[in-house]
Amino acid sequence: MSEPQLSIRSSKARDLAHALARRTGQPINRLVELALERYEQELREKSAQTPAEALWELMAEGRRSVPPGTTSAHDDFYDENGLPI
Repeated sequence: MSEPQLSIRSSKARDLAHALARRTGQPINRLVELALERYEQELREKSAQTPAEALWELMAEGRRSVPPGTTSAHDDFYDENGLPI
């Protein structure tokens, strides 16, 4: 009986797999196993988070995309008396 096969029809996946195989000397099937194991571990760690931890992680991720010096002040929308412009 032959071993089970996995067929992925993606030129990007194929190109990445071949490039990593050349770079690391690992066979493609081992690279796929490693990548899937790492992804599974990442998902397991995320699912073990409390809702508060997940929220803090999302907020930190959002902060990384905010340019330095940006504030949450909305002064531009109000006049000197605090009324909307």
